[in-house]
Amino acid sequence: MLRPRFIPCLLIRDKGLVKTVKFGASKYVGDPINAVKIFNEKEADELIVLDIDASVTGAAPDFAVIKKLAAECRMPLCYGGGVKTVAQAKTIIGLGVEKVALSSAALANPELITAIAAEIGSQSVVVVLDVKKSLFGKYEVYTHHGKKATGKSPVELARAAERLGAGEIVINSIDLDGQMKGYDLDLAKKVREAVALPMSVLGGAGSLADIGKLIRTCGVVGAAAGSMFVFKGSYRAVLINYPTVAERDGMISSALNVE
Repeated sequence: MLRPRFIPCLLIRDKGLVKTVKFGASKYVGDPINAVKIFNEKEADELIVLDIDASVTGAAPDFAVIKKLAAECRMPLCYGGGVKTVAQAKTIIGLGVEKVALSSAALANPELITAIAAEIGSQSVVVVLDVKKSLFGKYEVYTHHGKKATGKSPVELARAAERLGAGEIVINSIDLDGQMKGYDLDLAKKVREAVALPMSVLGGAGSLADIGKLIRTCGVVGAAAGSMFVFKGSYRAVLINYPTVAERDGMISSALNVE
């Protein structure tokens, strides 16, 4: 039976682990390999690692870093950042990564989704949609770490990704990134109702209660978070943390009304 997943999302910049607020003001929070080791010990469901500069600078994936991450990681690993070709995706999977995340390149060249899915399988292709909300309440997808507007809605692009062969969608709220005030449930619900693909939601989580609200709203999804899993307390001290199996199971049972 499928169950909601609690997914730490780690951001890499210059080989270091950072955390951003609304995609800006990045703060160095440690070494990504050490973070992976801790999440191994805490039995995390899955891990997302994103190189947030690669698409902006045009850099290729750093295969040396990816190899180290995959060798250390004992949970399913999704890696994104700078993937522009089928060959790069195949190399990443060959290094031991389970999923490849696509964003800017896939939205500029949608056929890339189909081509990569044909080589590594749809289940290994994840499309990440970074979303901003306008003053008038309209959602729009941005690329290049929130710097370029696409003029398209997340529902439109999620449906297109599904049609083109993606195996999963990640919806990331730029507005709530690093805020730790809760997910954009309206955004999550709109996309959940539009596609049948597995979906993960990122941006805004600050507590298990926030994850519970997401699960109650959208059902079985991936609840991804960055700040929640790397900061602790009101002063945001850097401390890698993750709920226990009992805490996760309790939250899921309560949110889904499972006896």
